[in-house]
Amino acid sequence: MENYKVKTQGICSREIDFSIEDGKLYNVHFIGGCPGNTTAIGKLLEGTSAQRAIDVLKGNKCGLKTTSCADQLARGVEKALEAVSKNA
Repeated sequence: MENYKVKTQGICSREIDFSIEDGKLYNVHFIGGCPGNTTAIGKLLEGTSAQRAIDVLKGNKCGLKTTSCADQLARGVEKALEAVSKNA
């Protein structure tokens, strides 16, 4: 299981930690942000395909911001998958 940390930009959450194993997301945890929403995102994504999470979450915005916690997670997962495929 590979562990990742994403330093976020433009949102309340400062960092997002997650793991990927066999193409699935585990242990999604947001540092900062709205606890109810970020905890729910983590629970909903547990064991979900990383690619599916990207497809569903990428591009979601928070109010007038150009990004959101969900979007930042999707971008981080996307980078993690790119790194994995380059090292394969």
